[in-house]
Amino acid sequence: MSITLSVHGAAHTVTGSCYLLQAGKTRFLVDCGMFQGPKTLKALNYADFPFEPGEIDFVLLTHAHIDHSGLIPKLVKHGFEGPIYATHGTIDLLSCMLPDSGHIQEFEVEQLNRRNAQRGRPEVTPIYTVADAEASLRAFSPVAYDTWIDPVEGVRARFWNAGHILGSASIEVEIDTGLKSPRKLRLLFSGDIGPDVKSFHPAPDSPENLDYLICEATYGSRERAPMTVSDRRDLLAAEVNAALNKNGVLIFPTFAVERTQELLADLLALVEQKRVRDVPIFLDSPLAIRATEVFLDHADNLENGDEFRRAMRAQRVRTTETVAESMMIERIDGSHIVVAASGMCDAGRIRHHLKNRLWRENTTVIMIGYQAEGTLGRILQSGATAVRIQGEEIKVRARIRTLDVYSGHADGPALARWVADRGPVMRGTILVHGEEEGLAGLHARLADLGLDGERIFAPDLDEVFDLLAEAPEARRRPAPRRLQPEIVGRQDWHNDLSKLWLDIGEQLEGAADDRARKVVIRRLRRALEEKPD
Repeated sequence: MSITLSVHGAAHTVTGSCYLLQAGKTRFLVDCGMFQGPKTLKALNYADFPFEPGEIDFVLLTHAHIDHSGLIPKLVKHGFEGPIYATHGTIDLLSCMLPDSGHIQEFEVEQLNRRNAQRGRPEVTPIYTVADAEASLRAFSPVAYDTWIDPVEGVRARFWNAGHILGSASIEVEIDTGLKSPRKLRLLFSGDIGPDVKSFHPAPDSPENLDYLICEATYGSRERAPMTVSDRRDLLAAEVNAALNKNGVLIFPTFAVERTQELLADLLALVEQKRVRDVPIFLDSPLAIRATEVFLDHADNLENGDEFRRAMRAQRVRTTETVAESMMIERIDGSHIVVAASGMCDAGRIRHHLKNRLWRENTTVIMIGYQAEGTLGRILQSGATAVRIQGEEIKVRARIRTLDVYSGHADGPALARWVADRGPVMRGTILVHGEEEGLAGLHARLADLGLDGERIFAPDLDEVFDLLAEAPEARRRPAPRRLQPEIVGRQDWHNDLSKLWLDIGEQLEGAADDRARKVVIRRLRRALEEKPD
């Protein structure tokens, strides 16, 4: 019997987690996530799966974040009929997250089709709808931590606390090899590993003595200073006070789940302690509002859950459910704070706030989460002086700050320690969910700890491992690549085009007179008329 692992997402990028395991006639997935970032990468969400959904027996889901779960409704819509195993916390979060994702698909496609009609282009169909998302929820089957389940004969799995978000898990998998040796093949999928210090969760835990470890590498190259919750609040207080100085407005692009709840808990604690001004705080994300209710339902199982419950019941946070309520925030005079999704500024209401505030010098935007390559958040973080939002050029006069103390991911040293504690890993460590810098950084750290560098892999998208081979190595699928490796995890031509539009506008505005502007335009026309190489 052969046993293979195909890496269908989160390969040299931090989104789209999806791993297909085939053991004889059994086929199952670990995660089925949505790609985020540049348009070329997001286009994979609309394309066919690189496998037949109807042939998948079951799914094991590490946690609720959309980059790990967001294509489950599409999977069900296209023929998957098996169970999806996840923790109670994950299922409760997805009960609001997946329908919200379906709403986003419908809303964004409606806007796109309106523009396509004006341009004479064909209509686009949503990846899935709210109804599709709600239908997929019926497939979920809850599991408890540290308890074996047997989805099919010859395969069993156990979920371990990953310390990342509510319900997050690393998943241990044992597979009968069909060989004479009674030993099973043992794998561990890290999911996303939380940092050592978290407001709501204990440190991550999972088993040791594995054949294969499939490990995230998001912050594999980064090392953070030791940080307590008190230290984090000190840093937040300094940033908030600086932002609100002289009638300032503060905007937090946040991920709706976990980052929002941690941030609100800290903000409200600082207000209560009179360490920051008591200004209006707007939670402008319907999903974050509903997710916060899920956190309150699970407060008894959270560390510091009582403090979070008290803070949220203080009613200092103003929630905005409707688009009209969201737009009314722009009429507020004086200092205020807006917490809105999405965390990478690529969708949701945050784009409306950035469009209306980036050009104002009294605005501060604080990034508190990972910004993937090609996203608006990364572009702002990199010091752009102008950006394009919904086709319009916006000058960036706001202060752009980064507060890297709310990450849900372990940094490089913590990841390396976590991997070392899982040892021995006898056959191979497969690094996923990381961009080039993170992958290289974690590879180097693990090699320094004594792991065999030739048994540390960073596969490209859709590469396959024969898990029973004497010398494991990644190999290409026989089908054509969905994306060339040099495209994944990097800015694409859409990003280049947006930058070009900005550069052209700057050249024309900076030209001495109309004659000089015509010279620029003639040069552009000549370049367009040249035949490509």
